[in-house]
Amino acid sequence: MAEQKKLINSVHRALTIVDLFTEKRTAWKLSEISRELDLNKSTVHGLLRTLMHHGYVAQDPESEKYKLGLRFAEKGNLVMADLDVRRIARPYLEEITAKYGDATHLAVLDEGEAVYIEKMEGHSAIGMYSRVGKRAPLYCTAVGKVLASGETAASIRELAGKQTYARHTEHTIKSQEEFIEAVRTAAENGYALDDEELELGLRCVAVPIFDSQRKIAAALSMSGPVTRLKKENLDEITADLKEHAKKISSQLGF
Repeated sequence: MAEQKKLINSVHRALTIVDLFTEKRTAWKLSEISRELDLNKSTVHGLLRTLMHHGYVAQDPESEKYKLGLRFAEKGNLVMADLDVRRIARPYLEEITAKYGDATHLAVLDEGEAVYIEKMEGHSAIGMYSRVGKRAPLYCTAVGKVLASGETAASIRELAGKQTYARHTEHTIKSQEEFIEAVRTAAENGYALDDEELELGLRCVAVPIFDSQRKIAAALSMSGPVTRLKKENLDEITADLKEHAKKISSQLGF
């Protein structure tokens, strides 16, 4: 409560408006924002005009709906460019993708979710769920389990409590207990699998990347159709990913 009193109200309201825009809802009318945030229309209009002035919000002249502006893309690129792990890992992702022909990813943990910060496209069209900047649940992704495996027992329980456990396929983890056990297994084995848990026909294996503080900085993964990432090949692929992750970790000071 004391921390909330320190907030500048106008900035807080403006950022609350920004947070309304998601992949599921990319455009809003003025009246909709007003109702959603329980603010009068004149206040919302003033905040939107200010955000538009700085390029963070744009308005469609036909529908009169508001959407996020291109300034966010510009700032997002700055954030991505400043991530050392992304810069260091990129050539290794390219190398793995070139060798196997399947998509590789780099993801980090943020606010209880995995966020993809780099992706190299493979030959297969399957598994289009991932893209740079997209958030993914921890419980049904290989990168999510790996990222959670570096947390304390208390933090893992907290993360487990935040997952929705929505059933994407019949293989999806269904409960906190299952998720915690999967994270423990990932910590013991040094890798995690998504075996058609998020999308039928898609398999993913992920390994951790460590920083100079011996903490997991990111997860490195490879995804592809189960017809290509066959179970009999997973040991070889996992070992290869671990070797590349070790090189990345070394450059991060591990």
